Amino acid sequence: MSTPLEQQTDEREALQSIYEGDTNFKEIDSVTFQYKYGEEDNYKSFLVELKWGENYPDEAPTINMNTFYNRNLLPAVKDEIQTALSTEATQWLGCGMTYTLFECLKDNLEQLTAAQPESAPTIVSVDDGVGALKISDPDADAKKKEPKKEHLTKAQKRRQWERSDHKGDRERGWDWVDLVKHLSQTGGKNDDATATETAASNPPALHPLNN
Repeated sequence: MSTPLEQQTDEREALQSIYEGDTNFKEIDSVTFQYKYGEEDNYKSFLVELKWGENYPDEAPTINMNTFYNRNLLPAVKDEIQTALSTEATQWLGCGMTYTLFECLKDNLEQLTAAQPESAPTIVSVDDGVGALKISDPDADAKKKEPKKEHLTKAQKRRQWERSDHKGDRERGWDWVDLVKHLSQTGGKNDDATATETAASNPPALHPLNN
């Protein structure tokens, strides 16, 4: 009866022959082997590493799902894959099982990765202080400070135009008061009465020849 070491040697040679040219298979050392599933850019892609102990295949290999390649794999998906491998391994104790374990995952790949998203989830980080920030717009602030322009009616605009020199400037003396008109409206009568009273109180002087 062959020893575990002899069985390992035979299985290693068989694995090298079976997976020759398969880039998904990798022999790390004489007792450690890896197999990658899925395409490189696929978020569901993962890698399984199996390591033989001294008593392998009489005991199951160590299953490692915590390689860096599996950094995006959900913990629940890792656990499900590891459970499936462990269950399968118990059925092949005493026999070389590395090839069988790698291949059993291929047959159940879609089911085992059903909970794994196909792309990275979008994480939105909200800063509590952002809501208190106010972005100042210099142009908008300047517009707010500008005085509101008076809206004139057409009649008001026409009167302003008639008072100006048609260049936007008002003629000199546009706001002067017509003095003669003002006096005739306000004090003309009173001034005449005052003048009459003054003349009566001051009779004209007689010429000396009239004495």
